[in-house]
Amino acid sequence: MRNIKWIFCIFLLGVSGLWVVEHPDFWAQDNVILVRNQVLQLTGLMAISLMSLIMILATRPKWLEPVLGGLDKTYRLHKWLGIAALVMAVTHWLWVEGPKWLKGLGLLNVNRPPRPSQEGWGMLQKFLMSQRHLAESIGEWSFYIAAALMVIALVKLVPYRWFAKTHKFIAFAYLALVFHALVLFNFDDWAGPVGVLLAIFLGAGAYSAVLVLTNRVGRKSTVMATVEKTESFPAIKSLEITLKLDQGWHGHKAGQFAFVTFDEQEGAHPFTIASSWDASDRHLKMLVKALGDYTRKLPRHLQVGRAARIEGPYGAFTFDAAGTRQVWVSGGIGITPFLARLKELADLPASERQNIDLYHSVPVEDEELSFRLKMLAQQAGVNLHIILDGRDDLLTGARLRNDVTDWKTASFWFCGPRNFGTALYRDLTGHGLPATRFHQELFEFR
Repeated sequence: MRNIKWIFCIFLLGVSGLWVVEHPDFWAQDNVILVRNQVLQLTGLMAISLMSLIMILATRPKWLEPVLGGLDKTYRLHKWLGIAALVMAVTHWLWVEGPKWLKGLGLLNVNRPPRPSQEGWGMLQKFLMSQRHLAESIGEWSFYIAAALMVIALVKLVPYRWFAKTHKFIAFAYLALVFHALVLFNFDDWAGPVGVLLAIFLGAGAYSAVLVLTNRVGRKSTVMATVEKTESFPAIKSLEITLKLDQGWHGHKAGQFAFVTFDEQEGAHPFTIASSWDASDRHLKMLVKALGDYTRKLPRHLQVGRAARIEGPYGAFTFDAAGTRQVWVSGGIGITPFLARLKELADLPASERQNIDLYHSVPVEDEELSFRLKMLAQQAGVNLHIILDGRDDLLTGARLRNDVTDWKTASFWFCGPRNFGTALYRDLTGHGLPATRFHQELFEFR
């Protein structure tokens, strides 16, 4: 989380600060219209720069995962950028329309500065000036469309399948806003550092938008698979899906996830992988909990022999940490990445394993899954603690600190409800655990 917070802040302050440095007269304007024009340039620059980075992140670039801490963190940054872009775009729009409203109400009466002379302008600058009215109209309607789609994405009332389909149209709006920015960005600023930076953003963002619109995102990381087996765990409302992968899957680490498409109309859904990788049999398992309309229907509609498309693997929740002491904490379906890691450890010599305690907190226990978990933990040499609601005391940071005497030297790995993880993080770091030793999967993609 710390990495994406720094990147978010540095991006906002860096782009805006660079523009302000290039425009030292920004604070010295004595005409409302001149101030308005400057603010429009700044807010427009920020909005389109943020949207450009959003489009780049929408392509799920694997090369950024080590920097951001995994695709789950990438999507969290994507969400923050979306909120910031919406705020900047609305601010930009208000500065466009506000003076008109105030003038219509008789509250603002200023003289518009004379338009600059076109003497000495080149053909390109004259052409861009001739397109201003078109660019303003396109920008206005694209803003309305993009703002509406961003609100749909942020307010989780629309079903996932409709969100996934409509969200793609932001790429169309973005390409229209690229034209808007190319025409209306101050021509003289293109030669400066801000102009060069903006050109890079627009080029990379436009390329990313084309990838999104042509369904090429993740294509190089996608393979076909066949459903070989399904098994229900009714007590915890979950379904285990076993898939046989075609050639092209280069393996995964325990803790990673993939985007799986069983139904083209529904689209891809992210599921954590519940098995370790063995290239000799090419099987992969997912443990899916019924959390929404789609996942509730899977046990009834998913048939053996059905084709599936798998894209991945993604994620950095891979248990890579210095030291030999680890503490794992899972809540409910959050046990999935730990199942995969247990299987990996079971195949390693005892000398290569870490000293691990696994705390699994569940509201209801499924006997079959618990039996498997106990067997795997025994084979992997992991100390298992099953915490059952109503039977055992709640799992808290205080309990972990009391149970694990060497907790300050351990790395903690948490997967489960966000509030549960936040409470543990605050307790442990508040009592001296370095924040870098607490790893949490942010499995939210909307």
